[in-house]
Amino acid sequence: MTTATAVALVLALVSTMLTNVAYLREHDAAAALPVLSMRRPLQSVRILLADRSWMLGFAIESAGFLLYAAALALASLALVQSIAAGGIGVLAYVSARLGGRRLSRRELTGVLISVVGLAALAVSLVGGSGEGGSGSTGAILLWLAVTAGVATIVLVVGRRLGAVAVAYGIAGGLFFSLGDVSTKVATQGGTRLFFVVPLVVGYTVGTALLQVGYQAGGALTVAGLATLLTNAVPIAAGTIVLDEPVPGGALGALRVLAFVAVIAGAVLLAHPEKR
Repeated sequence: MTTATAVALVLALVSTMLTNVAYLREHDAAAALPVLSMRRPLQSVRILLADRSWMLGFAIESAGFLLYAAALALASLALVQSIAAGGIGVLAYVSARLGGRRLSRRELTGVLISVVGLAALAVSLVGGSGEGGSGSTGAILLWLAVTAGVATIVLVVGRRLGAVAVAYGIAGGLFFSLGDVSTKVATQGGTRLFFVVPLVVGYTVGTALLQVGYQAGGALTVAGLATLLTNAVPIAAGTIVLDEPVPGGALGALRVLAFVAVIAGAVLLAHPEKR
């Protein structure tokens, strides 16, 4: 593992800690605000910007994003994103301890699986640099378009079924994943700086969807589902459209196992047991 990859993974871990703390703070702030609506964007933005608690959460999230972008400039999308997924488990444990509550059996299982995934990932890095590929611009654009289309369908279906919190969590996560993939591509420079446009669109729409979702459901439901997709989709994109290499042999199998473990841990944490 190169020094650049090691630095990138540390940055990614700190980034995910900040981001998840921000999600919790934004949820608590948004839940206490007047009703937000995607149909009244300017009014909703004014309400959010006028709330100091929400602004602090957004500032923390922004700091996390800057560290995330720096990590992507040094390592592959799949590796950085897998650290983000595993970090959810660590954060869930620390949050529970600070909150004076015990983790449920399901949450504890999620934490343990996530940590095992992080350990497997660390071992797998011995055989590779962790550097990313570039991929075809056409394939990347198609991936982003399909992601946005699926998110829109989820919103429409979710509203009709009355599953508003779930729909906004999933759609928000998909738009965040769109921003994540665009961030990685934009860091490659040159003509690919154009991907700053879908980057801004993805994060803006994703943030807006989460705030509305926070008023319809709990933080673990909305942010949990969003985080799951924010991690799973970019990991898949890294291999499928960005041509990021996976080492062969035992280390390659261990890398795949690590990716599966951190996503499985995120799934368990996104759907905690009812108390």
